Amino acid sequence: MHNGAVRTRLLGPLVLVPALLLSACSGGDEPEGAAPEVTESATPTPEPLPTPDVEVPEGVELTAQGSALELGDTATVGYEVDQSTVGVLGITVTDMRRTTFKESFQGWKLDKQLAKANPYFVEATFKNLGETDLGGQRPPLYIVDGNDTLVESSTFVTEFEPCPSTSFPKKFRPGDKVTRCLVFLAPDAGELVSVSFRPAQEFNPITWSGDVLKLGAKRPGDGKGTGKDRNAGKGGGNGNGGNGRS
Repeated sequence: MHNGAVRTRLLGPLVLVPALLLSACSGGDEPEGAAPEVTESATPTPEPLPTPDVEVPEGVELTAQGSALELGDTATVGYEVDQSTVGVLGITVTDMRRTTFKESFQGWKLDKQLAKANPYFVEATFKNLGETDLGGQRPPLYIVDGNDTLVESSTFVTEFEPCPSTSFPKKFRPGDKVTRCLVFLAPDAGELVSVSFRPAQEFNPITWSGDVLKLGAKRPGDGKGTGKDRNAGKGGGNGNGGNGRS
């Protein structure tokens, strides 16, 4: 299991553009079917600050740094979204799936380097346990691959139905709860080892591990598949439809 002593490199967020949109935007200067553009975000999400001493509401007990959890376990975490905003979340990672570009990304084009990546879908539920609205923030989860790469979730310029990989709703107030399916592209054919909450390099990460199943396969005990079958987060987008009070 990975901890604070492990050297990890961070792969920033990727913005994926469908081939159809690229063709429409190419104009007359580029031939049809020109190489697509998959780039790092022009405005990458700033890495949250170290969080050993964040103030949390009375009665909230944070999960210890370095905790090794399994799918279905919940961690209570606090982190500095920025210098004036503290987020407190209950995070439950419920599923991890491997897929392929051929199976799930038809109509999407990747450059040669990114095409060597392995795509994964991760499902998690988030509950706002703090006192601030976290609307529009990216879910603070990464994956760790076998090359010790910390990979941030990817985003899409248009709807990606198999796994929307969207931010929290525009309003995500205290008490709100939302489920998200997040897309991660592990570079160089990397394998998903664990899901990680690690808001800063100095933070001993909280990790979730478990069987990474093929997309659509039934997970023992739950009687249903994931991905195209369950489509966690579908319809939530960045609006209010994906959240609700528990």
